[in-house]
Amino acid sequence: MPALTLAAIGLGCLLLAAVCLRAFGPRYRVARLLAASRQVSIGEAAELAAAARPVYVRVSGRISSAEEFPDEHDRPLVYRRRRIEAVDDRGRWQAIEEEREAVPFGVESRSDFIAIDDAALEEGLVVIPREADGRLDDLPADFAAGRDPATPARLVIEQVSAVEHATVAGVPALGPDGQPRMTAGLGRPLVMTTLELPAAMRLAARDRRRLATVTMLLLAAGAVFLLAALASLLLGWALPPPVAGQEPSPMLIDPLDPRAGDGGATIGAPLLAALVVIAIGLAATIATLVYVRLARRG
Repeated sequence: MPALTLAAIGLGCLLLAAVCLRAFGPRYRVARLLAASRQVSIGEAAELAAAARPVYVRVSGRISSAEEFPDEHDRPLVYRRRRIEAVDDRGRWQAIEEEREAVPFGVESRSDFIAIDDAALEEGLVVIPREADGRLDDLPADFAAGRDPATPARLVIEQVSAVEHATVAGVPALGPDGQPRMTAGLGRPLVMTTLELPAAMRLAARDRRRLATVTMLLLAAGAVFLLAALASLLLGWALPPPVAGQEPSPMLIDPLDPRAGDGGATIGAPLLAALVVIAIGLAATIATLVYVRLARRG
């Protein structure tokens, strides 16, 4: 298979993977910001806020607040968001009502503290949600107005406790009270999670696990085909070109030997052939894994 064909297949896989990533919506951006933001200490973030230097960074620390409110299990909370969601015409969950409750809080280390702008926490909050599934006809009549009462619905509760450790990505800035805080900025949302980063990124894609699997396999396939194209080019440069008009010696070919064919030269590029076979095998394996995963989840 020519190198150009292998490269085209690899680029096509990467393009499809990019389309899949765009389909994640804001959640993909949240996961990317958590993974890619520069980690600084809380003290350094406070200095950036005081210097009025808008930089998107990430800090970690224990959640702290002078005011707390208990939940039904008497756990000290600093933030709670309740959402009622229903499935829309495209099969996606859409919020039809939202309620928030919060007190001033921030994250601290042994000697430093920086506040969190809770009003800026939108899709950037990544915590383990508490969910209750049902239908719209299980809710008061106002929620089912203009909708099919049999539409799937759920109650989602996201909350942050004062005893947890959090990672926050945002822009350090001075708040209205003159104190440093983490907030949204530079065209990016404020992101906060109480989970380890790998778990937070998996949770961000919890409603799109099938799509995440397909995206990962497309990225792997694209990398395999691009490497095969590069190897094909390198082998093409390394191997000597064939000599025009060169004929094999009839003394070295037995016409009765079936391996001789029509008497032409049968030596090619075995390494390139092996690479092509490996690439095709990997592509078949990836396609099989995709089919099995989709069939299992279907």
